[in-house]
Amino acid sequence: MSFAGRSVVQNINFSIAPGEKIALVGESGSGKTVSALSLLRLLHDAQVTGTANFHGSEGRIELLGLPEQTLRGVRGRDIAMIFQEPMTALNPLFSVGDQIAEVVELKLGLSRGAAWNKAIELLAATGISEPQRRASAFPHQLSGGQRQRAMIAMALACQPKLLLADEPTTALDVSLRGQILELLASLQKQNGMAVLLITHDLNLVHRFADRVLVMENGLLVEQGQVAEVFSHPKHPYTEKLIDSRPRRDVLDTPAEPDSLPVLKVEHLRVSYPTGLPGFRGWFRKGEFVAVQDASFSVPEGRTLGVIGESGSGKSTLALGVLGLLPFSGDMLVAGQSWTGQISSDKVLRRALQVVFQDPFSSLSPRLTIEEIVGEGLTIHHPGLDQESRRERVIKALQEVGLDSSQNPGLLARYPHEFSGGQRQRIAIARALIVQPRMLVLDEPTSALDVTIQKQVLQLLQGLQKERGLSYLLITHDVDVIRAMAHEVLVMKDGLVLEAGPVAEILDRPRHPYTKSLAQAAVDFSLENQGT
Repeated sequence: MSFAGRSVVQNINFSIAPGEKIALVGESGSGKTVSALSLLRLLHDAQVTGTANFHGSEGRIELLGLPEQTLRGVRGRDIAMIFQEPMTALNPLFSVGDQIAEVVELKLGLSRGAAWNKAIELLAATGISEPQRRASAFPHQLSGGQRQRAMIAMALACQPKLLLADEPTTALDVSLRGQILELLASLQKQNGMAVLLITHDLNLVHRFADRVLVMENGLLVEQGQVAEVFSHPKHPYTEKLIDSRPRRDVLDTPAEPDSLPVLKVEHLRVSYPTGLPGFRGWFRKGEFVAVQDASFSVPEGRTLGVIGESGSGKSTLALGVLGLLPFSGDMLVAGQSWTGQISSDKVLRRALQVVFQDPFSSLSPRLTIEEIVGEGLTIHHPGLDQESRRERVIKALQEVGLDSSQNPGLLARYPHEFSGGQRQRIAIARALIVQPRMLVLDEPTSALDVTIQKQVLQLLQGLQKERGLSYLLITHDVDVIRAMAHEVLVMKDGLVLEAGPVAEILDRPRHPYTKSLAQAAVDFSLENQGT
């Protein structure tokens, strides 16, 4: 397969038996997704050669040679696909029930009423509570897990022979990940369909698949039974993937008892205004309390991890700490409170910097790397001349492992010219250049491949040792918490359920919710599964 004469996938050979579960693994850019999309010819301007023989309801067909009209009948009916991000795959203008019913009408020829009833039945089969009410909901009114279940219902509407699942759980919390995986396995067994799971999560592969295919740079470098490949990998790249679990490498010395914490929060409360039904909404607003009565502190050189499922209030807590949302309660950053005044809060903005989840969206596409990294200097050190500013930018990039000798024209390039891991390093350099005392890390590795995630975590661990930085780490990944945090806060529905030293909370949890998070992480652990 090639685009504009550039080869991206070469000489891929594999087969899937009826009812078999195969995982296709590799880092971003390895060719996993394009290989799957090519089976249904969903790639614009791609030049695809070879054959793809499929045994469907019409007997044996060659997918790559089918006329487009015939292939449309195969899509969704015999071969269905679950995409990585349901929020972008689902149409925001139609209810999820309408979208599922449309597939049933087109592919099975049912009437509108029968198709709607079938949509509700399919939603119920995926375990969505109140399926009749949820069918009338729009995608933005559902949680991440509910949207993914709706996508699965749509994909399975016609009981396909083959399901292509492209990173179906990457954006989900570990507890939801387990639920979706169990759902897929159950439905796969009921329908006897084959599944091609595309993922970079080896824990997911070990728990779900029968066989695994490993891709690197468009080549299939290894394949075989999951247990055999994971216990005795033959290719160095497979070994590298297996060895990419986060490792703990932090200073575990206790904080000085009399030292002033970099961040101290007492009884933090953050709420959002909401509309009230009926005429009451004309005169006053209701409120949704996103964070309720949270108290904690972060000493110098230590990491506080905040963990919980989507909607628990983690990111809202971070925004409150950053002074980006109105809050009530007492909060001191380096001994000072937020005032809401730009001039007086300037010192706190310098002391407290943030690194966001997705570096591609948090870095301006219109600015060069020099402009992006040096932006903070323009605000906090306006007296620096251009040469001094450039020297500091170069030094900050070197600190995060980006050197102009290895990246020609580094300063003049734009974010889209870098990989995901490099973009996150640029985002960290942008935060570090003003010499902060603390970084708020909002899911800093969840959008990255496992190997890149490990590199970024090692970088953050090293910077903490060298600079004595404090971190407020927001994540849903228990493995990342174990690798990075000294203390941990467990949140659910805006409340702090329990808090304390990371080993105590995760190894001896008291609250049932914390126990479920810790157990879900153990269930997904490769080490726990004997590899």
